[in-house]
Amino acid sequence: MTDYSRGKLPRGYRRKAADRFYRVQRQKPWRVLLPPAVRKTGPRASLATLAYGFAGMIVLGTLLLTLPISSRSGQPTALVDAFFTATSAVCVTGLVVVDTLDHWNFFGQLVILALIQLGGFGYMTMTTLVLMTLGRRIGLRERLLVGESIGLFRLGGIVSLVRNMAFFALSAEAIGAVLFYLRFSTEYPGGAAIWKSIFHSVSAFNNAGFDIFGGFISLTGYSNDYLVLLVTAALVITGGISFLVVQDVFSKRRPSRFSTDTRMILSVTLALLALGTVMVLTTEYNNGATIGAMPDVDRVINAFFQSVTARTAGFNAIDTAMLADQTLFFVMLLMFIGGASGSTAGGIKVNTLGLIVATVWSTMRGREHPGAYGREFMIAQILRALSVLVLSLGIMAFVVFTLTITEDARFLDILFEAVSAFGTVGLTTGVTPALSVIGRLVIIAAMFVGRLGPLTLTLALVKVQQPSIYRRPKEIIRIG
Repeated sequence: MTDYSRGKLPRGYRRKAADRFYRVQRQKPWRVLLPPAVRKTGPRASLATLAYGFAGMIVLGTLLLTLPISSRSGQPTALVDAFFTATSAVCVTGLVVVDTLDHWNFFGQLVILALIQLGGFGYMTMTTLVLMTLGRRIGLRERLLVGESIGLFRLGGIVSLVRNMAFFALSAEAIGAVLFYLRFSTEYPGGAAIWKSIFHSVSAFNNAGFDIFGGFISLTGYSNDYLVLLVTAALVITGGISFLVVQDVFSKRRPSRFSTDTRMILSVTLALLALGTVMVLTTEYNNGATIGAMPDVDRVINAFFQSVTARTAGFNAIDTAMLADQTLFFVMLLMFIGGASGSTAGGIKVNTLGLIVATVWSTMRGREHPGAYGREFMIAQILRALSVLVLSLGIMAFVVFTLTITEDARFLDILFEAVSAFGTVGLTTGVTPALSVIGRLVIIAAMFVGRLGPLTLTLALVKVQQPSIYRRPKEIIRIG
């Protein structure tokens, strides 16, 4: 019998162990600790899967919308118009070059609604749901991609989380449709009332901003209807704070037990909603073309609704083109910020803003280690948040610069349009239908980048981060 107690191993085993050791040395150390299925899912593979998934949905939607059976006239729709509409639906933006009711028939509207739902769920989340429905096993790669697509970097409980997210979204949309039906049933016949209720509930929860009232009027015909405005606002807010926050709130119930991420999202969201309501109410109080001629209660409700819808929803109960310049500028700030990570909203996300603001506040107070709510931030997260902010501003600058060359419109209107597209909001001052072909393509690119940009950028920054094996000498750079 061979004695292994003193480290003696069979010759063949020693050779295999040595070969494995040298292979390990040639690999990156942190990859050795991962199972083979995870090692194959590199940064490029993950990001490409998400980007190609959204692009595939846009292409399919474009093909369906160009068909004669999708338009009311029975004629094929121009490719660029169908492409614009499909991109706006998948990216849950709401900008349109043709009115959704006046141009598209029921089939076309059904395609748009399906694209909104798919875009709101997200490509990987929707793929996982389909596989679950077909009884297929969800592999490790799919779990990783789903977690990354909703900003959750863990494997445990991903499948049940996706199932709960789908149930929550469909339940919220069903409740919203029932509440909408109570109002629309008094104005439209049965079938039309049901369809409008379902369409607007799905559009509101997914922060899409599409409507089927015709004439590009959105919800301006319901500016004094509290039920429609408040139900829409509730759906927009619920969809814009993400399921993870709702789950955390209902499971822990006490604010002191909420995670730091949940507390950050809720506090920043409430602050922006309150600040937006006050700003719109103040700047538009005497504007007779918006809320100036309304009773005081209606003024407050519409100011609140405008603050909500600017958070990537895209509905408007007052004419956006008639807002004062200072109001448009503040609405642009809200659109650029957007909603929460992992939600249906766009923008740079309230998490990013909260992290940066808390870091600035900690720095102003002389704290060496920034943090909030009794917790310290990771330096890597602070750097990622700053990178997302700076790169988003750079993308916005490029889009605005290009549109100023291709379009004949006021600079403020062009800036508003660009921010609305990048933030996947859908509000417009009336520039969208008049865009040139090049301008439409630029806005299409802005919507696509705005939907995937902050997410893919964050994922890329996480994945390319490597452990430091040495530190360079420190140096001082003058600031201010």
